[in-house]
Amino acid sequence: MKKNLSIATGIILILLVLAMWGLSFVYMPYPPNEMNISERFLKPDFDSEHILGTDNFGRDILSRLMYGSRNVLLVGIGSVTLGTTFGIALGAVAAMLKKAASSVIMRIMDGLMSFPGILLALMIVTVAGKGLKGSIIAIAIFMIPVFARLVYSMILDTENLLYIKAAKSYGTTNSKIFFKHFVPAMLPKLVTQYSSAIGSAVMIETSLSFLGLGIQPPYASWGLMLSESRQYFLTYPYLAVAPGIAIIITILGFNLIGDGLNDMLINRRSHDE
Repeated sequence: MKKNLSIATGIILILLVLAMWGLSFVYMPYPPNEMNISERFLKPDFDSEHILGTDNFGRDILSRLMYGSRNVLLVGIGSVTLGTTFGIALGAVAAMLKKAASSVIMRIMDGLMSFPGILLALMIVTVAGKGLKGSIIAIAIFMIPVFARLVYSMILDTENLLYIKAAKSYGTTNSKIFFKHFVPAMLPKLVTQYSSAIGSAVMIETSLSFLGLGIQPPYASWGLMLSESRQYFLTYPYLAVAPGIAIIITILGFNLIGDGLNDMLINRRSHDE
């Protein structure tokens, strides 16, 4: 019951974010980068034209929040998908080849994992450059060792099962064994890790934007909106409320789905045993 509630709550939260994301392609109250100095610092009012108010440049906060969802989800999902792809490939090669190259691959993965996520992302962004592309590359590199270690350990745990040994004895190629036997066995854990990783990616992306290394002005990003609201927070606290809530909902949603799937996986394994 608890795991079902966790997944259901997470799905509802993510659907809210996806609804805002989808609506941003169809309708936004105002152009997100449109400035109107005469209407700056308008407070939230559901009876006015600016429901969530305006910022220090007179830009509509709701429009920027909606547009920011595009960048946040693009970086979050894009970087994790990229990191997952390379991570699975490297983990599978290291586990199935068992050559000197395998040890080298996993030592590199261990070295990357020794860095805190945001610190590693900061280092990579410095090299890759600021902006959308740099954020995706930085977060993807951070995600690669997470999935590589996961795939590596799962293959080593299952390679001694009888049906795997039987497939090898019949001369089945490593690639066929991987896609036909290993992938179905790993899929539940990979889906769980993928969901949780998106939440982590969103947190890193908003942190980079907050520090001025992610999405660059005048384009909207939730982390950038928080950063721009700092100097006005005591006078106009509402500037930070909307992007802050959006970040919390997104990260919480993906983490709840990941935790629920993880609990479901553990319970199913206990039941099988």
